[in-house]
Amino acid sequence: MSTSISSVGSVLSFATTSDPAAVVDGENNVIGEVIVNTYFNGAFNRQDTVAMARGFHRDFAIFSANGEGLERYPIQNWIDSVNARKVALDFDATTAQRDCRIVQLDVTGGAAMAKVEIDRDGKRLYTDYLSLLKFGNNWKIVAKVYVEHQ
Repeated sequence: MSTSISSVGSVLSFATTSDPAAVVDGENNVIGEVIVNTYFNGAFNRQDTVAMARGFHRDFAIFSANGEGLERYPIQNWIDSVNARKVALDFDATTAQRDCRIVQLDVTGGAAMAKVEIDRDGKRLYTDYLSLLKFGNNWKIVAKVYVEHQ
């Protein structure tokens, strides 16, 4: 599955920025590493909830539409579900494996947006839009909206 730092290589290929002066040496790579380590490997391929807690802001949530309403799924609920899945008697780590890639990254100062695609067995599962903010010297994922492909 595509989870190595080589996934970050696609960041540079598809990166755009509205303010090139705001992207300091390697900022795209730093953001890409946060996404790979925290999201791709944290939530999926390695189920590393310690990495998730480190790279997602404590107030992060996944937002989705529910009719005319807005559903909010907080990070702690997501971490708890990953931990519960890992200790289930019928847990098979291969079912969590995903092919993940960053297809676009847009950075303006201390704010960024990443478009990512998540596949399994050659089929697109999700297209996600991650919002990131820089806190001091650290980038954190603060929100996610997504489309689930049928």
